[in-house]
Amino acid sequence: MSLFRPVKSFLCGRICFPSVIGGERSIRLSRQALPSKRKRDRRKGDGFRIVPAVVFILGMCALIGAIYVVGDGQEQQNRTKAKLNAMTYAERIKGELMEGIGVTNTLKQVVISGDGNINRFYDVAANMMDDSIQSIQIAPNGVVTEIYPEDRNESGKIDLINDSDRGEISRYARDNDTVIMQGPFELKQGGYGIAVRNPVYLENENGQKSFWGFTIVILKVPEIFSDSVEALSNFGYKYSLQKSASPWDATYVWVYGSKEELNDPVIYDFDVYGDKWRLEILPKSGFYNNNYMIYMVIGGVIIVLLLTGLTAALISINENRKLFKKLAVTDTLTGIYNRHGFDEQVEQYMRQNPQKHCVVAMLDIDDFKLVNDVYGHAAGDGALKKLAESMKQYFSKDVILGRNGGDEFSIFMPDCTVMEVKPSLKKFTEETRKFYGKGEEHTFTISLGFAESPVFADNRSQLMRCADMALYEVKMRGKNGCMAYREGKHVKSRAKLGFAVKDIIDNMPGAFIVYRADKGNDEILLANSELLRLTGCKNMDELLAYTGKSFCNLIRPDEQESCQKSIWSQINGGHSNDYIFFHMRKADGTYISVLDHGRIVDSVHNGRVFYVMIMDLKSLQRHYGDHLELVKENIII
Repeated sequence: MSLFRPVKSFLCGRICFPSVIGGERSIRLSRQALPSKRKRDRRKGDGFRIVPAVVFILGMCALIGAIYVVGDGQEQQNRTKAKLNAMTYAERIKGELMEGIGVTNTLKQVVISGDGNINRFYDVAANMMDDSIQSIQIAPNGVVTEIYPEDRNESGKIDLINDSDRGEISRYARDNDTVIMQGPFELKQGGYGIAVRNPVYLENENGQKSFWGFTIVILKVPEIFSDSVEALSNFGYKYSLQKSASPWDATYVWVYGSKEELNDPVIYDFDVYGDKWRLEILPKSGFYNNNYMIYMVIGGVIIVLLLTGLTAALISINENRKLFKKLAVTDTLTGIYNRHGFDEQVEQYMRQNPQKHCVVAMLDIDDFKLVNDVYGHAAGDGALKKLAESMKQYFSKDVILGRNGGDEFSIFMPDCTVMEVKPSLKKFTEETRKFYGKGEEHTFTISLGFAESPVFADNRSQLMRCADMALYEVKMRGKNGCMAYREGKHVKSRAKLGFAVKDIIDNMPGAFIVYRADKGNDEILLANSELLRLTGCKNMDELLAYTGKSFCNLIRPDEQESCQKSIWSQINGGHSNDYIFFHMRKADGTYISVLDHGRIVDSVHNGRVFYVMIMDLKSLQRHYGDHLELVKENIII
């Protein structure tokens, strides 16, 4: 600080030359009788020489100090920026790798659901291929038997467990039930690849697990993370992506980027299924820029320019700090607070105003996964931004808005109660919102739950949990609604009430089938396990094969016309339900008498469909006897 005190005094017009020239002695001279003209001139000349010299020296010292401070600040700023970029793009690379690994998980579930069998492997694999995947493989008992695509990949059919290059790491994956990645290695088709092997274990009736084999995907390098590394290059960074040689080896092998060693780079380490990955980045021009030497000039101008440059640099550093702080708490997609920023703001308010009432609302987009799956992630991002924009337009500036992640958002309303904000939140929930996907405009809805403090919670985390419970109850009641938390009326945990749709369908007491409500195309879309059992089919593929995917082909030929006529006469008569008896053809060519109870439904994604319950007539007669005849008499066959 002592270096900059003379500078500060100069700016204030208070530089004390006597103290610089000679301190107390100069002051004493001013109180004595004036010396002779010769002595005065000599001393005056000495003063003119000394003062510029001192100013010059101080200016040089200040300049050197400023260069050091600004240069160091610039270096730290650039390092901070590089650290943020390293973290951002390393996590993006991790996500891209996880997407590739997700292919093996999907294939793994297909194997498990098929009890070790994969029907139509090539069709399944073809649907999962993309530009970043070289091939998809399965290896029962560790031996690669199927590869998609086969062309130029036949050499990959090897015994992984006993292979000299792949055996050790494959056995490690098998014995530890963990996903392993091996590579990079040169592909015969050109370029490099990374092999992802996911061990599959099947469980018998006694709960014992046995090793089935591997589901495998060969990822192309650098295609799997081309967007991320291209962005780093466009931002002016040299980079080097590395991974551990094996799960038990601490050494790193080069994957992509600069092969030469980077001098003092920013390093970010991350894990992918036990594999250690490392991203090193370094600005192409380095962290330090010495251009500030141009600010060094002579005399008073030097000092003024130096102070101006130093002030500008300090302001710039401070503004950059603010910018980085803002970026750290801001969601980049929507421009509102991210989860960290939202939590920080709410914590601060509730800590400073413990007795004031406040409301937290949590909301998300209904069926958001379907939006991404059907229309793409770009459309999903558009929906998220549209929702955030509507939040910013609808709520006042004192309301804190945040995105928790994914499609989940939070709203904090200070100094209010549930009763005061309920009408407003209900109106906000009911607003029509649209996004664009595949060249068309589509609407979407939201679900919202909210809770009040200190009525049900005295801290932020409790309040958020209450709002989340209210949100989940809205979901359980059909979505597209708004509900306040009421103690004792809400579920304690999401997991306790969660049911998988497949679980419900497969375990309901009756055969269930869904087909298109189209006279020209009655394609079968879904059948549960009870329907498969009733028809004598082992799986869905077998059902579709013997029916030709047509519901009508389940009906005995001589009854098909009359059944179809009866169904549509009931529907055209204004009924949403139909009731018929018919003889259903089984896979072995025999017939059974069944009762059909159908309902026509307008599906968002499949158009008009029939949801149909089919019951074995013999089974019904055993339980209901003559009562069934009374029902049958009232149904037009």
